[in-house]
Amino acid sequence: MEQEKHYRHELKFAIPYADYLAMRARLRAVMTADPHADASGTYRIRSIYFDNSDDKALREKIDGVGKREKFRIRYYNDDFSFITLEKKMKLGSLCLKYDARLTEEECRRLLSGDTAFMRDHPRELVRELYAKMTYQGLRPRVLVSYVREPYVFPAGNIRVTFDSRIRTTLFHREFLTEQVSDISATDAPGDMILEVKYDAFLPELIQDLIQVPGIRQQAFSKYGACRRFG
Repeated sequence: MEQEKHYRHELKFAIPYADYLAMRARLRAVMTADPHADASGTYRIRSIYFDNSDDKALREKIDGVGKREKFRIRYYNDDFSFITLEKKMKLGSLCLKYDARLTEEECRRLLSGDTAFMRDHPRELVRELYAKMTYQGLRPRVLVSYVREPYVFPAGNIRVTFDSRIRTTLFHREFLTEQVSDISATDAPGDMILEVKYDAFLPELIQDLIQVPGIRQQAFSKYGACRRFG
């Protein structure tokens, strides 16, 4: 069995670049940069999202279905030595994520349509994706790329991230490549997405730091934004 996990709160905001600069300066005074970030304080994330021919995951997002899930394969900074399969579940503004390591060979086999190895895989999540690829018709649909600037705060297990340069390309069998031909998925190059994740509570200190007049919480989906093109 996969390790038991618990839902976390997840808030998202679209913010102007000027507000990002001001908010980042405040956060740096009390929060710590994620140790996985590079010298610039950022890292690149690439995610391969799955959906079926009826666009089940996309439609559930657009229709505002309260409880939904989606599968993705994720890697960082074009490093194929650490690839994870993830299932992200949403329940309103709560989220829960399960993950399982994939080798580069396994990932390439999966993307090429060679999925037989998944049926008896030692990780339960890989077997679950195999079942849903078989019975729901899930397939790799789109590659989503963006740059993340993450900060952490121990009280409440808080994680604040700024995501920018969101780009996309539709599925092809060479997803796992360092030379990605993609296009911008947002209306302006400077668009920033603020995400705040926490367990049971969000300390008032952090609430004050992320307050900006005029911004409001919204259900932004990088997958949804990137599927505008097909």
